[in-house]
Amino acid sequence: MGDQNDWLHLPLKRVLVVDDEPDMLALLTRLLEKKCGYETRRATNADKAMEQISFWRPDVVLTDIRMPGIDGMDFFRRLKEIDPTITVIIMTGYGTVEMAVKAMKDGVFDFFEKPFDNDQIVFAVSRAMEHTELLREQRRFRELQHQMAGSFEFHGFIGSSPKLLQMQDLLRRIAPSCMTVLIRGESGTGKELAARALHAMSNRAERRMVIVNCPALPEHILESELFGYARGAFTGAERDKDGLFLEANGSTILLDEVADIPISIQTKLLRVLQEKEIQPLGQNRAYEVDVRVISSTNQDIEAKIARGEFREDLFYRLNVMTVTMPHIEEIRADIPLLINHFLKRYRAEHGRPDLELSEEALHALAHHHFRGNVRELQNVINRAVLLGSGKKIRKKDLMLDDAAAVAGAASPVFFEQLHTLPYSEAKETMMREFTRSFFSEHLRQSGGNITAAARRCGMERQALQRLLRRYQIASPIQG
Repeated sequence: MGDQNDWLHLPLKRVLVVDDEPDMLALLTRLLEKKCGYETRRATNADKAMEQISFWRPDVVLTDIRMPGIDGMDFFRRLKEIDPTITVIIMTGYGTVEMAVKAMKDGVFDFFEKPFDNDQIVFAVSRAMEHTELLREQRRFRELQHQMAGSFEFHGFIGSSPKLLQMQDLLRRIAPSCMTVLIRGESGTGKELAARALHAMSNRAERRMVIVNCPALPEHILESELFGYARGAFTGAERDKDGLFLEANGSTILLDEVADIPISIQTKLLRVLQEKEIQPLGQNRAYEVDVRVISSTNQDIEAKIARGEFREDLFYRLNVMTVTMPHIEEIRADIPLLINHFLKRYRAEHGRPDLELSEEALHALAHHHFRGNVRELQNVINRAVLLGSGKKIRKKDLMLDDAAAVAGAASPVFFEQLHTLPYSEAKETMMREFTRSFFSEHLRQSGGNITAAARRCGMERQALQRLLRRYQIASPIQG
């Protein structure tokens, strides 16, 4: 039903009120919250306002012009340096026509003398909101023009397939909000790229995004890393430590492969999403945090919920908006663009500017089934540019057949391929193949019995199950 309360269902628009008179602050914040439904914050001077803006980006600022320290006009100029799309309205009890004219020439949206009519302020702030939205739409449009001009590139994504453009459009529309987002898709489809794009297009882009690789950390370490701890909270805690949520205050946190978070930590994560606060280990005090949460997974979370391995209420908190990454088969028309992009990149990186792809190599790439999606295609071209002999990359230089044959086997060719990768990526690849081979063999020897396999591996059953899901290792059917 469309009525005056429709704003309740949308992300709240933000107004920062700055005035050294407490009664005026109270009046304006109450007016804007009750009458307009805006989210408001207040500050008694420009310095405190700047502190607020460092982690809470407003749409409109309503500020007095004469305050202790920095005056309203200097404050306005600083704001424009931080974010030129914030619309500013200035108030004063000592106004003159000359001050008003100068303020408007400098770019102030509107100017009021105290005392003023409440309806006048409400109307002016609503117009200022529209002005901010227009400025930000124009900025996004310019960014889009620049990104798409001849390169089909969008925050690291290359291509123009309908599925890819649909995903990009969704990212563009939800980025300016503080909405919690779940990014779903297979490994190698660019889930982290999508998270980085959301952050880069948001009002939090000036602050560093924090990325947490959830499966890489044991349960007890993951909890302390996320929420922090107090000195003496556990053996070895010799000093207070801020957690990653506190580090991400005013910014974005990416919970990569969130489906691997243990149940005990899921409960605490739910509190962060519900209450917007964290409680470090060993402390009774809770800390308010303003963090946009983005999570990603390549797993079937609904199946995990059915098995009791993931909290349903947490899933709905994380899944406010879903972004689904297309598989490479869904963007196959973009493979030539991707090939050209990676070829140019690695020719420059490896100092081989004249290297070209032969027709047979191009045909092989265009028709190969990349189980590892775009990341696998990227790695194939990286290796071929580095190792290929002659002026053209031939089909055999791609090592497509070898890559399939050595999956999980530590052959000389496999190690040769590792040597072409950056250290961190080579290490990850080696660990993945070793883990798959190690646990697959123990499962085979245990007849598919996970408890027996865990005992053989010297680990807990739940830990083994997490790794099996993480590396997509199927347990053989027991005879």
